[in-house]
Amino acid sequence: MSWLELAATTLDNEYVLLRPIVAEDRAAVRSIAMDPDIWRFFVSRVETDADFEAFFDATLADHTDGTRVVYLVFDKRDGRVAGSMSYGNLAERDGRMEIGWSWLGRDFRGKGMNRWAKYLLLQHAFERLGAERVEFKTDRLNEQARSALRNIGAREEGTLRSFNPMPGGRRRDAVFFSVLRAEWPRIKEQLERQPKITPG
Repeated sequence: MSWLELAATTLDNEYVLLRPIVAEDRAAVRSIAMDPDIWRFFVSRVETDADFEAFFDATLADHTDGTRVVYLVFDKRDGRVAGSMSYGNLAERDGRMEIGWSWLGRDFRGKGMNRWAKYLLLQHAFERLGAERVEFKTDRLNEQARSALRNIGAREEGTLRSFNPMPGGRRRDAVFFSVLRAEWPRIKEQLERQPKITPG
């Protein structure tokens, strides 16, 4: 089976559940996505109803045509949609993929959900799909995301300057991080020793 076929499955542990997005998720995603703080460092903005419809349609299209494998993240404590993360840039022949397009609603940040969702995605990438390299990229200005990537054990590799345009006319410098297959056992053990989901 291809990576696309293997990736389109539900991933979960006692804290979070990730499952592929479907059209019927529109209302649940909208209920948490209309927060401008989410999109501050994204390459698109969600500020109006029209913005959200365009964003959701594009996300669903990427998932349907295999450009990305888009997951919704659920808080297993109450079953609510918490946000979304994706596999993308799937270079199966080279054993390389990206985890990104990550966001969480306001109620779900700073509680360990990002860490456990990334744990599941990394585990699936290395242990089921057989990836050799998983990469991440973020805006040079997004110190919170850079810190979060370091906290899950990803190594900062460098900055690609003027990588892409951003809303408002700025061009983003993209900072790349990665985790390699040989590093995964150590990182997995470290993540499993960290504190669990924070109540609230």
